[in-house]
Amino acid sequence: MNVRKSVASIWIDIVAFIIIGIVFVVPFIFILLTAAKTTVEASLFQFTWPSQFQLFENIREVMVFGNNRMLRALWNSTLLTVGSVTLIVLFSALVAFVMQRRADKLASVVGSFMLVGLILPPAVVPTIFLLQWLGLYKTLTGMIMVDVAFSMPFAILIFRAFMGAIPRELDEAAIIDGASPLRVFFTIILPLLQPAIVTVVVTSSVTIFNDFVGPLYFLPGAENVTAPLTLFTFISQFGSQWNLLFADVVVITILPLIIFIFFQRQLVSGLTGGAIKG
Repeated sequence: MNVRKSVASIWIDIVAFIIIGIVFVVPFIFILLTAAKTTVEASLFQFTWPSQFQLFENIREVMVFGNNRMLRALWNSTLLTVGSVTLIVLFSALVAFVMQRRADKLASVVGSFMLVGLILPPAVVPTIFLLQWLGLYKTLTGMIMVDVAFSMPFAILIFRAFMGAIPRELDEAAIIDGASPLRVFFTIILPLLQPAIVTVVVTSSVTIFNDFVGPLYFLPGAENVTAPLTLFTFISQFGSQWNLLFADVVVITILPLIIFIFFQRQLVSGLTGGAIKG
């Protein structure tokens, strides 16, 4: 009986490994191979080894194309990601701290609004009107505010789940010693939220850096181009440079992939830990 269970477990692992390879690994290999081909070979869309391997040449051409447009785009995406993630972590942790420590109707109402923020899709046109009224349309500041608003509901849920495992006695002891609520949060609560912070930072960074629709609607303009929007550069109605397009995809994917690889263990432990502790 144990032998049958072991064999069945091995076959399940093999099937899962094959499915993961087909869904995730094979498309990435196809992207790399296409990015390493010439323009003519890439237009055939064949899963073959390039006759002339020129991946680095294509990446170099992508980086310098349009007066170093990709460098400007990467810089804008980095500023957008760093600014948004910093505010998301700070504001979400503060809101979650208040919601977790207050068991009243107001906290329940705010929690309901957070769930609504996760369910309802963003309203593009009203958001554009609001940004224009504030004078923040077509600015990185306005885009940062939009990303913060869209990402806070999920971040608040993660932080609130972790704060549920932090004893209230720590807060009470610090307040008795004369600490203010803000000092309690920054000196006691926030250091204990490291797994949740890593989870929010990784998920938010990858989402914001790879966001295509948000900057397309709320951050138009050549000077405000972000990394995903550079994909428009190499595709057109009459002629597309597919090798450079896929090389562009490789450049855009490198940074989020590195972040995910380095923080994969913390990300998984953060998500599962928050689920168990909450």
